[in-house]
Amino acid sequence: MGIISTIRKRLKYWFDKHKNKRFRLNLLQAIQYWVASLMTGLAAVLYTKLFSYAENSSAYIFHRAGWLFFIITPSCFILAWWTVKTFSPYSRGSGIPQVMAALELATPNEQKKVKKLLSLRIIFVKILSSLIMVFGGGVIGREGPTIQIAGSIFREVNQWLPKWWPKISRRNMMMTGAAAGLAAAFNTPLGGIVFAVEELTKTHLSYFKTALFTAVIIAGLTAQALLGPYLYLGYPDVDNLSSYIFLVVVAVAIVAGLLGSIMARLILMILKWKRKFKFNYQHILYISGCALFVATFAFFINQRMFGSGKELMTTTLFTSHKQLAWYLPALRISGQIFSFTSGAAGGIFAPSLSAGASLGAVFSGWLHLSDSNTNLLILSGMVSFLTGVTRTPFTSAILVLEMTDRHNVIFHLMLAGMASSLVALIIDRRSLYDHLKDQYVTDLNKEEAAEEINA
Repeated sequence: MGIISTIRKRLKYWFDKHKNKRFRLNLLQAIQYWVASLMTGLAAVLYTKLFSYAENSSAYIFHRAGWLFFIITPSCFILAWWTVKTFSPYSRGSGIPQVMAALELATPNEQKKVKKLLSLRIIFVKILSSLIMVFGGGVIGREGPTIQIAGSIFREVNQWLPKWWPKISRRNMMMTGAAAGLAAAFNTPLGGIVFAVEELTKTHLSYFKTALFTAVIIAGLTAQALLGPYLYLGYPDVDNLSSYIFLVVVAVAIVAGLLGSIMARLILMILKWKRKFKFNYQHILYISGCALFVATFAFFINQRMFGSGKELMTTTLFTSHKQLAWYLPALRISGQIFSFTSGAAGGIFAPSLSAGASLGAVFSGWLHLSDSNTNLLILSGMVSFLTGVTRTPFTSAILVLEMTDRHNVIFHLMLAGMASSLVALIIDRRSLYDHLKDQYVTDLNKEEAAEEINA
């Protein structure tokens, strides 16, 4: 501590003596973004490796003794839920609604509430619970959790600064962290920027554009330095497309958009019903039922019920095994519902992409399309289903574009996102994240009121 104190004093003395005050201010403000972005990139890489190891270990065990998952899956689902409930209740679920709630509450008087949504405790609980879930076969992803982890890192760095250090808007700091987290998780810098603008911010971009771009670049480069300049999915063949294919893209988008929004609505209905539970045994019974459902369908029907679904996407895009059973999208969607509503940590970005991919592959099989047309329908289904859940068509299209580097189909992907976004309004005018964000804010306000009464 003495060394840190000495360094702080020397820095303060040097900058106080510096004549160019504007340079000093800009440099000091930039340093916190640089440090937080570097830490986010490192955390994203570590989390990626751990998540992949857990998912691969689950697949390894399943291939050798699949019956064990009638024990492993319920045990992991319950343990993941208990970890969240005991140590950090607001680390459950995706993480994106928590960041949105934190941004809404980002005022000096609400810091106690924000700390429950973004903190060091959140980081550790989020990672541990989601790893347990995916090892047990949970249909979850790591991308949403990475966004909450990144938001927590940026907030903590902002809190650690000494009093004399020029502070940055907490809201902009957390927002920038979320964008950097998505960029590092998917290796999609443009996707991170568009996500911040489309989903998170109500502030004009000009106020924080430099910080946003810098954070996304540093976090992304850090991840690339350790993982290599990879694409999340790869380079699918989408050349020599049929002239009529855009009509099929619209059809897939309509179905995927409706199913994505219906899934979101069902998740909200189940979570509302679960709020009536008064005893732990009710939660345990529900979670056990969800886990046994997932394990049973994976064991007796199709192992692709398990996990984030990345293997499903890569197989259908890059091998000749493009045709999928008609029921697989239903399995992927129901698996998401039961995994997400268990109360453990885990995101829905990658599972939603895989559900959309399976829909595109099924449509292609029915129509007996060529491989390149099939690949386009798979990508369009990914964009459309994710849009149906999140209502962020531009983010969804840019993410899939950057994951595959297929710029020649950008208009097809944007068409899919737009069509999906429009039909999703039939089911609900707001996204799943918006509803969950409002619920988190309400819960935090109720907790504060109860604490004041008890005090």
